[in-house]
Amino acid sequence: MRLLFTIVLVMLLDWYAFQAVRTLAQGWPTAMRAMAYAFHWLVPIALAAWMIASATEATDGINKNILTVVRTLFFIIYISKILVVSVLFIDDLRRVALVAYNHFSGSGSYDAGRSRFLAQMSLFLGGIPFVSLLYGMIRNPYRYTVFKETVRVKNLPKALEGLRIVQISDIHSGSFLLKEPVENAIKIINEQKPDLAFFTGDLVNSVATEVEPFIDIFSGIRAKHGVFSVLGNHDYGDYHQWESPEHKEQNLENLKNAHSRMGWDLLLNENRMVEINGEKVAVLGVENYSAHPRFPKYGDLQKAYEGSEEAPLKLLLSHDPTHWTDQVTKDYSDISLTFSGHTHGMQFGVEIPGWIKWSPIKYVYKQWAGLYQDGHQYLYVNRGLGYLGYPGRVGILPEVTVVELRPA
Repeated sequence: MRLLFTIVLVMLLDWYAFQAVRTLAQGWPTAMRAMAYAFHWLVPIALAAWMIASATEATDGINKNILTVVRTLFFIIYISKILVVSVLFIDDLRRVALVAYNHFSGSGSYDAGRSRFLAQMSLFLGGIPFVSLLYGMIRNPYRYTVFKETVRVKNLPKALEGLRIVQISDIHSGSFLLKEPVENAIKIINEQKPDLAFFTGDLVNSVATEVEPFIDIFSGIRAKHGVFSVLGNHDYGDYHQWESPEHKEQNLENLKNAHSRMGWDLLLNENRMVEINGEKVAVLGVENYSAHPRFPKYGDLQKAYEGSEEAPLKLLLSHDPTHWTDQVTKDYSDISLTFSGHTHGMQFGVEIPGWIKWSPIKYVYKQWAGLYQDGHQYLYVNRGLGYLGYPGRVGILPEVTVVELRPA
């Protein structure tokens, strides 16, 4: 019944959107008009067939990448149609108001027909997300962009001036449709010649096996003083149905082992004292900690902090940026710089350096992309290397961060 209800809703949406097509096609040659009508109705029929096939498990043998592309295309089409329908609804309100006005005013003749202009406008507006989301899926998933920041650290030892840190985050390896383009990200990372490399969580979507095809790629990251990593909310397998708690626990162990196989030093509420040019740098890493109640709090910053007190420079890896304002700036004022990810910049927004930086995610996360400062403490939120859900990006490109430390 739920499937039938969904199909009926889709058909009603398409019937309403069809009004714009029919209005626009008035006066077209018969053959051209028939082609436009057929193309319009082909999409909902194909979607209904797809939903039935999925419900009956007829799609189980199809390649995962094909399934992702098909689902995304339907998503893009219907996001666009919702905009079309919204404009048509405005036009219908106009027509109802016109009929009511003329009825009560006793006016004579009037034209309550559908506005051809608004029909054209609806299709134009619907075309904007269609083109944008399609372009974002085709062009941007592997369009890695280097974001560089100079951070001025209070009381930074002279020996640590110019320290270069590369950060990546949110790989979500189970979402990648292609393997070869990911190799370019490693090339970009190594070209930065980092002293330290940080990964701030979400290596997979849910299951440790997702990273297996990419072990050889990510093991190629090179940093002079080591590659350090932490877990993100997706890494614990909380979004997967497991046969038993033991299976879930084993999955997490397999994921931790994957970090080790890649040569990454996974920090589980602990720290590493790294000696650089004769000075101690404390690299702290917590498990996932979020101020939002819908995400788990596995992190223990007090435990990770222990033993790092005397280090002149403390750097924290914490997947969720809400941790920074919830604990770090309140209770650990000597942690100079925190590295986070998690938000992806919603994979959608507008960024023009020096002009505008906007994404809908800003209404959920106060710190959602780039560098933030509170007194002498800093937070950097990485936009993510991979993607989740929608296999693309619009306006918010996948990021490799380069942070260079200088004295304040």
